[in-house]
Amino acid sequence: MRVQLQQLRYFLAVAETRHFTHAADNLGVSQPTLSKQIHTLEVSLGAALFERTRGAVTLTAVGHTLLPLARRMVADAEQAEQAVQDVVGLRRGAVRLGATPSLCSSLVPAVLRTYRAEHPGISLHVTEGSSSDLIGGLLARSLDLALIVQPERGVDPALHAAPILRESLVVASVADAPAPPTPMPLAELEHTPLVMFRPGYDLRDVTLEACRHRGFTPRFAVEGGEMDAVLAFVEAGLGIAVVPSMVLVNRPRLRATPLAPPGMRRTIALAHREQAVLPHAAQALRSVLLDHIGGGGALPLGVRILPSVADSDHRSA
Repeated sequence: MRVQLQQLRYFLAVAETRHFTHAADNLGVSQPTLSKQIHTLEVSLGAALFERTRGAVTLTAVGHTLLPLARRMVADAEQAEQAVQDVVGLRRGAVRLGATPSLCSSLVPAVLRTYRAEHPGISLHVTEGSSSDLIGGLLARSLDLALIVQPERGVDPALHAAPILRESLVVASVADAPAPPTPMPLAELEHTPLVMFRPGYDLRDVTLEACRHRGFTPRFAVEGGEMDAVLAFVEAGLGIAVVPSMVLVNRPRLRATPLAPPGMRRTIALAHREQAVLPHAAQALRSVLLDHIGGGGALPLGVRILPSVADSDHRSA
């Protein structure tokens, strides 16, 4: 028969009070219940723990040996229970979020601000990268959640990717320069030098594919860099760039020009491992993110909330 934690707690109560009735009162149990548990513990150990004489209870040699061990075991168990409750109650823990550079500079900061206010004890770890890199991070279990651009071919079957936003791409140009035609025909990109993202960047692939579909290859004024660099190059007057509308919200020096129909769009998805149980901290971040989007979240023109977000009861996730 194994020693139970409850039995050790009863043993400690009697050892500290040296009185069965007082110990039972302190524990909120009946004295017969306490005596039965102590007897069961003694049977399990094969030795008496207390010497019972009229009006006095004293520890035996075995009881003295067990006392510091029992205190340590009960204390360790209580610390373990507290640590688990801290994680479950979101007082401690960590969450690992991945997001593309455009989302890190637009949607993610506001979401993390709300999350930090609600759960200040949770450590936040953010990885910025391309969608393919973030998908790799999910598969490698180095990320809990990732905001990705949903590939047309779908994601790895080991992942679940829920579409949450559909965003129009716009043409970014210097605000004080002559305005391009509005809306801007995609064919105009054939005659206007582009500031282009580095190879492997989601927006580069989308833009080049759209141009190829129209039968031309655009010219690059500057090639390379990620979102912040590309926007800085456009601000410097080096060319125009095709970017998500969200990234221009806090860029007053840049103008956003919509593309003529059918335009260019991308779908943002929230991805995680299909079979994995999300940690409590990640579940809470998912809820904050979906609340932010579902509540409007100061989303700019050209960004549409998908029905799967608006209709979902994500607080129960």
